[in-house]
Amino acid sequence: MIELHELTKRYGDKTAVDGLSFQVPQGVVTGFLGPNGAGKSTTMRMILDLDRPSSGRVTLDGRRYGQLAEPLKYIGALLEAKAVHPGRTARDHLLWLAQSNRIPTRRVDEVLALVGLTDVARKRARGFSLGMGQRLGIASALLGDPEILMFDEPVNGLDPEGILWIRNLMKRLAGEGRTVFVSSHLMSEMALTADHLVVIGKGRLLADLSMADFIEQNSRSAVRLRTPQPELLLDVLAAQPLTVEAGPGGSYEVVDGDPAKLGDLAAANGITLHELSPQRASLEEAFMQMTADSVEYHAGAQVVAGTDAAGAAGTWGAGWQPPAGGRKKRAKQQKGAN
Repeated sequence: MIELHELTKRYGDKTAVDGLSFQVPQGVVTGFLGPNGAGKSTTMRMILDLDRPSSGRVTLDGRRYGQLAEPLKYIGALLEAKAVHPGRTARDHLLWLAQSNRIPTRRVDEVLALVGLTDVARKRARGFSLGMGQRLGIASALLGDPEILMFDEPVNGLDPEGILWIRNLMKRLAGEGRTVFVSSHLMSEMALTADHLVVIGKGRLLADLSMADFIEQNSRSAVRLRTPQPELLLDVLAAQPLTVEAGPGGSYEVVDGDPAKLGDLAAANGITLHELSPQRASLEEAFMQMTADSVEYHAGAQVVAGTDAAGAAGTWGAGWQPPAGGRKKRAKQQKGAN
């Protein structure tokens, strides 16, 4: 188990992590979510003692990382897959890690086979693709057969087969009773992998709850209705204490509606339904709802094609105007052309 107690990290007058306290339990995959700049990477680095907290502490099964004589046997981590000497082969990199933590040499070949790198074990890391480097980083995390595993963007660079493999691997490791803590920006993948979520924003804890509870608490539910008798349906719904909104393709959505009661209501009024479907929000929608006030950088609401100040094709957000100098220069050119 990973436990954070009032963990804080400051860089000058900027607070990257602000009094974080939570536990990462055993036996489930815990997702670690937050917008860019939320403090996720800094938090994971402090767990591994790579960054020193300004205050607070982290314990791993009751001990601090610095108290572990052979840390790879207790916690394995993938934070930066490229943290490998480019001149070393995959096998030599793992062998060096194994020897530094008194891990048997046979384990090197076991993890190479597990991640699918046996055939390139003697190839130097500089020639590895992004996906191969990612697999080597995962092998490093698994090397000591630890009870705690942390992965930062584990599917980065992997092909579909690799993504399915790492997803099933993390679930299997959690099923063995290990602590699995994973950070990712891919909401669709996290929704398929994580059982529990820890969400932070601007360095502070926003949520610590199960995946199902997170989605339920941070999104609305609705029931979608589609019928060839829309006017009759609207009249019937208008007579009920319901909130009805227009849906896609001529459908209607009843906010927080009960599918069974709506089906009975339609049947009682002789309304033919071509669709009656509960609409459940995605993890992405729930995440956006919760972290809306914690996003540090917002992209423009609208992007349109146009021409920049130098006359080259470009894009800009709605309401953008070229610099004054650019307008004067272009007007002068046009005047000369006339």
